[in-house]
Amino acid sequence: MSGQRRDDWRTLGGIEIPKIAGPDVAGKPPYTRGIHDTMYRSRLWTMRQYAGFSSAEATNERFKLLLERGQKGLSVAFDLPTQLGLDADDEMSEGEVGKVGVSISCLDDMRILLSGIPLDKVSTSMTINAPAMVLLAMYVAVAEENGVSKSQVKGTIQNDILKEYIARGTHIFPPEPSMRLITDIFEYCAEEIPAWNTISISGYHIREAGSTAVQEVAFTIANALAYVEAAVEKGLDIDTFGPRLSFFFNCHNDFFEEASKFRAARKLWYDLITERYAPKNPKSAMLRFHTQVAGVSLTAQQPMNNIARVTIQALAAVCGGTQSLHTNSYDEALGLPTEESATVALRTQQIIAEESGAANVVDPLGGSHLVEMLTDEIYKKSKSKILEIEKMGGAMKSIEAGFQQREIHEAAWEHLNQVESGDRKIVGVNHGVLDEEKMPPVLKPDADLGVRQKEKLAKLRNNRNDEAVEAALTAIRVEAAKETNLFPLVIEALKHDCTLGEIISAMKEEFGTYMAPSGF
Repeated sequence: MSGQRRDDWRTLGGIEIPKIAGPDVAGKPPYTRGIHDTMYRSRLWTMRQYAGFSSAEATNERFKLLLERGQKGLSVAFDLPTQLGLDADDEMSEGEVGKVGVSISCLDDMRILLSGIPLDKVSTSMTINAPAMVLLAMYVAVAEENGVSKSQVKGTIQNDILKEYIARGTHIFPPEPSMRLITDIFEYCAEEIPAWNTISISGYHIREAGSTAVQEVAFTIANALAYVEAAVEKGLDIDTFGPRLSFFFNCHNDFFEEASKFRAARKLWYDLITERYAPKNPKSAMLRFHTQVAGVSLTAQQPMNNIARVTIQALAAVCGGTQSLHTNSYDEALGLPTEESATVALRTQQIIAEESGAANVVDPLGGSHLVEMLTDEIYKKSKSKILEIEKMGGAMKSIEAGFQQREIHEAAWEHLNQVESGDRKIVGVNHGVLDEEKMPPVLKPDADLGVRQKEKLAKLRNNRNDEAVEAALTAIRVEAAKETNLFPLVIEALKHDCTLGEIISAMKEEFGTYMAPSGF
């Protein structure tokens, strides 16, 4: 969230605006109207634009540009090899280095990525899952090298492996060791990195895969309950990790359904956590979430129309009470954002914040007959689906049976049929179609990056202490077979210049790999 806001709240025409419309209040259980009593009157949401492409140097330049233009937090996109725990010189990385995000293979890459960024002031979100422990350890090591203590760094790692099995596919290990790594992170951060959000339980990718709004809420919260249960079984108290849980939701085109979805999710999380775990800290049952607008809704046809879609979706997220927000660029369906399109996306948030009036009142849609009805319906339908999952043995068992995957496939298929039949109109696709000749410029990643990264890693391996490297990797292999928390061992390995791929390979030797069922 950004700086202090004004005290005089009036419409453009001078009419005084109350803090909240209606008798209910925000900032109190069950948090349907918002988790803070003043919401954006006190501080705006964090404008956190997702960025990452090509080299660490190029992404660092984009970060600085966005911060200079008013962004308040960083959000890092990693390339596919990094997401899969592969070094840039791995034969499986060929052709993918730096394509859909930034390439990070070693601690020096992270140093370059964060160069000149005030890590004691800027909050950073990292969209990383299977190798989340390694990337967070890199971040902490770089912060400490720059005089920023573990207690000062703040941000979020996604660290949500269950949705990878359901919808996205960048998993490495089987479910059980994956959950072990996640709870290791919970435990370590509770003691050493207290301001860090240890998981961002994501409905975003579930929705991008084709789910409905109800499925997004239900599957996300079912996954969250599985993480909570795993942590409790490990011996952690709900109040030691609960306040650092955060969520990540999609925001699609149906404005009123989306705003209602966020209101329902807050109430549902509060009710379930309170009923089952009776936390003493109110923050343990408080659903805090980041929103990204729906990439899947954006079209390659007439791409400038996407500015309108993004605006509608971002406004719904704000009216629904998001804590941070990423607005996609209009060229999303064509390639990675250019400097121009990324700036337009950021300006969209700033216009909503400063010119629309949506941030001037808490829960501006609260009390609407439609919104209250939708909130209740999404709550009931989502809770019913969660209970159905729990009858199957919980999120992990139902994922292994392909239940969520099948449900998403069916919803996506139904949507596709509606579009192809013309029952659901998409402007530029099956309605208002134009013959297009000129398209906006597309960002092209550095084609030579893979070669340069290979050369860099070869030099690193030639200049490090091989005995220290082998000792560090052996320690990870040995302790992975026990119940030892692996986080300190990963930090130690990085300090000896072990690479991401080497650390993950050491874990693979004990944990193995996994192919999730598709649901068909």
